[in-house]
Amino acid sequence: MSKVYKANIWARESCGTIRSSLVVLGLPDLLRVFPEVITTMDNKGGPFLLVLVLVSSLLLCNNVASMPTCPSGPFTCRVPLGELFDRAVILSDYIHNLSAEMFDEFDRRYTHGRGFITKAINGCHTSLLPTPEDKEQAQKIHSEDLLNLVLAVLRSWNEPLYHLVTEVRGLQETPGTQESLGTPETLGTQQAPDDILTKAIEIEERNKQLAEGMERIIEQVQTGDRRNEPYPTWLGFPSLQVADEDTRLSAFYNLLHCLRRDSHKIDNYLKLLKCQIIYDSNC
Repeated sequence: MSKVYKANIWARESCGTIRSSLVVLGLPDLLRVFPEVITTMDNKGGPFLLVLVLVSSLLLCNNVASMPTCPSGPFTCRVPLGELFDRAVILSDYIHNLSAEMFDEFDRRYTHGRGFITKAINGCHTSLLPTPEDKEQAQKIHSEDLLNLVLAVLRSWNEPLYHLVTEVRGLQETPGTQESLGTPETLGTQQAPDDILTKAIEIEERNKQLAEGMERIIEQVQTGDRRNEPYPTWLGFPSLQVADEDTRLSAFYNLLHCLRRDSHKIDNYLKLLKCQIIYDSNC
């Protein structure tokens, strides 16, 4: 994976890496004319949102560039809480966008007429967590509890995302997979697994990155002893490896459906938390 994907957007000392990442992307002029680029690029795909993550991080770096040098070295400086939330919200938007695209692509290519949606409802492993279903419910939860809940959801996806990447890669490399899994309308292309694999790899990396950011936010917000919210174990791996195609495709569908659902929840929770904590609910 390239330096672009490995850039640490949570630390001030990463500013040079972020600038380098934009150059690696082949967009050096973006540093001077980013408003025009952002408004003219295709805002439906991953590249747009990835650039948005990097540009936002660079702007945040520039905002603190005039601050005095850290007295005990750069690693002792903390990024202000408001900036951490800005970066977390942008990153959660990016993850949700990729999750939705990946689900839609899989659904369009492989599940036409199979009725998997009826099996996916309430079938998510994170359903065991007491996540609020709407904004009104979320507003009733203490901000520290909701922060820890977000972190628990993110951590609960580490193992499923790892296995998703592994199994999608195997699906792509298996001879005859497209012919055996696709409908007549979708045969004759290897593009769908490539697209899904690329997005799965990116989401896995970014999910870990967002969890790291949540840990830093919680460190600044939480009072008293730090607690670790338990998270449920995912038990769906065997279903991704069964020989029966309908069962295996249903397992993929359910996993991607749950990922899209949870990434949307996290995105909404973070926007609410930013409003509550940074703007004292005046937004």
